[in-house]
Amino acid sequence: MTRWTTQQVTALAPDASSLAAARRLARPGPWSDTGSTNTLVWGKCQGSGKMPYQVSVDLTEPAFRCTCPSRKLPCKHGLALLMLWVEGAGSVKDAAEAAGFASEWAAERAARATSSAAARDARAGRAPDPTGQAKRLEERLALMTAGMEDFARWLGDLARGGTASVRSQPYAWWDTTAARLVDAQLPGLADQVRTMASEVNTRSDWPDHLLAAMGRWWTVTRAWSQRDAADDDAAGDLRTVIGWSVSTESVRQRDSLTDRWTVLGAHRTDDGRLQQQRTWLHGQASGEIVQVLDFAAGGQVLPMARVVGSVLEATLARYPGKAVHRALFVDEPVLSDARGELPGAGSVDAAHAKAAATWAVNPWAWRVPVVLGGVRATVLDGGGARRADRRRGPGTTAAPVPSAVVDEAGDGLRLTEDSPVWSLLALTGGHPTDVFAELEGRRARPLSTIVDGELVAL
Repeated sequence: MTRWTTQQVTALAPDASSLAAARRLARPGPWSDTGSTNTLVWGKCQGSGKMPYQVSVDLTEPAFRCTCPSRKLPCKHGLALLMLWVEGAGSVKDAAEAAGFASEWAAERAARATSSAAARDARAGRAPDPTGQAKRLEERLALMTAGMEDFARWLGDLARGGTASVRSQPYAWWDTTAARLVDAQLPGLADQVRTMASEVNTRSDWPDHLLAAMGRWWTVTRAWSQRDAADDDAAGDLRTVIGWSVSTESVRQRDSLTDRWTVLGAHRTDDGRLQQQRTWLHGQASGEIVQVLDFAAGGQVLPMARVVGSVLEATLARYPGKAVHRALFVDEPVLSDARGELPGAGSVDAAHAKAAATWAVNPWAWRVPVVLGGVRATVLDGGGARRADRRRGPGTTAAPVPSAVVDEAGDGLRLTEDSPVWSLLALTGGHPTDVFAELEGRRARPLSTIVDGELVAL
């Protein structure tokens, strides 16, 4: 097993305090009974109690287990163990067999995975009630259609009355519309309306931003009225934007693709109600870039992020849609010893061209994956990057932001306000580098970059 890099380990930390605590523990002193195989790393860490904590790490996902009371995932002990393993100084040696506590945990995980697969197969084998299904679907469609018609009227009233006064509207004005959309089983549109309630008060370019959103929302209402004429992929894009989920069983029955997938980057969001994790994968043979989405609500915990730069041998099933493609793992992926690379990088012009081509077939694709070649990160002084913001697309923004990337031609692309620009500058020293990013309108969010020939997370 090729040992990871320090950057890959630090990218797994749930927060800065856990990372700092792990660095203090990443020394041989408190550790005993350490070892590693191709898939597991384990060890015992002496804490304040009498018995040392048993720490195990499954490298294939990765997944962590520690007997300490911390609720963080991974905890400081799991991170510290990986740091010791990465150093390769003999503190965590290769072993033919895993320690008992680590192998038992791995066996329990394998048994749970097998049980879940069996349960899924059993559900798939149950004969559905076609009459009941048809009735429920008819009732839902009628409810959604009424909700769409109500939303279209709201948009029409907003357009006729003008948008100048919406900034003075209270949050309840937006939330009332969003609540009606939720009642009509259109949660995707409801989330967008609630987000707009905040953005009209925080963005300096809010008139343009709102107008672009209203245009997208109107196309959704028109597409819904013509949904019967849409093919499977177009209907899939429509379902995504309105928040109508597709069962994983039906996705697994669709076309699948087996490949070696490079983990290009990952990003997490949390709106207070739902956590989301996006993982971008690139098929080395197919050349396709897909996203795998994970969700967690309430007290649930998101799965550990895949290690950026790692290569997974896996079969993916793709959700219906023209672009951007979402996928899920059909079976548990196998971690390869190889290190992945970024696919062909292009200029800022090429990124805009890719976004335009994507929006031409799916106008509701808010995030477009792009690889930028030879770009230099910079912090703006208010003047902006050269020629940045000269192009417009769906959801375009014109408000100045404090950072951008600039390519060799001098074309700039502003970064989202939550972009890790300081990490990018620290890793690259301001020198040109290749970057994988999510393009949102005319702003980009870099997720990974090349450092010393290795793909690392930001």
